[in-house]
Amino acid sequence: MKSDSGKEKGLNVLEDWYLEYHIHKNRPGLLGDVASLLGMLSINILTVSGVEDKNRGFLLQTDDRQKIPALRSMLRKVENITVTALRQPTLIDRLALRHGVFIQRECSEENTKTYKFTRDQLGILVDFLGELLKKEGNQVIGIRGMPRVGKTESVVAASVYANKRWSFVSSTLLRQTIRYRLEEDEMATENMVYIIDGIVSTLRSNEQHHSLVREIMRLDAPKVIEHPDIFVRETEFGWEHFDRIIELRHNPDEEISYQMITTGFSSFDIS
Repeated sequence: MKSDSGKEKGLNVLEDWYLEYHIHKNRPGLLGDVASLLGMLSINILTVSGVEDKNRGFLLQTDDRQKIPALRSMLRKVENITVTALRQPTLIDRLALRHGVFIQRECSEENTKTYKFTRDQLGILVDFLGELLKKEGNQVIGIRGMPRVGKTESVVAASVYANKRWSFVSSTLLRQTIRYRLEEDEMATENMVYIIDGIVSTLRSNEQHHSLVREIMRLDAPKVIEHPDIFVRETEFGWEHFDRIIELRHNPDEEISYQMITTGFSSFDIS
């Protein structure tokens, strides 16, 4: 019995690869040299983009992954560049090509799931968060930031990007919102995103609301929690329940501080 798989027929499957290099000196003809090497290996260029000031990224496609080690070896001979990535593309790689900006990520051994954005990067943040919200199943995303930096607006825009409905369990977007129950259609988790304000839900509500939050945390659907530090401090949920943490600042040097928030009372302006 013959198999219909491409492998059995001797056909290789097209695969995408991400190439990125740092430019030490942007001499004339540099991009042409790299493109010529790719052409010699019959590797297709799907996208090419400058990424920040001194980096260039490519989305490549080939039906023979054995060509990738050869490409890596050949690129070592190209003057004025250093290859910084040659791998199958991640979501972050694709967004870097789309926006020309790297998503900053915490790289310490203790913290590998924190991603950093500034307010002028709201476009890439919405795309990044929207792609995460497209995924099926349970995931918990925390979003840190000072007042009026764009946290809630970004979550709503990302939900639209992901073609999903959103439900404010607690919020201060228009006025203080504290829900004690959800409508029946809001419990249909297939196309829902639940948005929780960690300060409002823990410091400005009652046990009936806390019970609803615990129920939502058990649902098989995405949850986005603003002010996750307070949520973790005031509930039984820990950092291990979070899949990713997003930090949003007005500028890269802004400190995100909750020192003024005390248990049961807050003078923190969260509107």
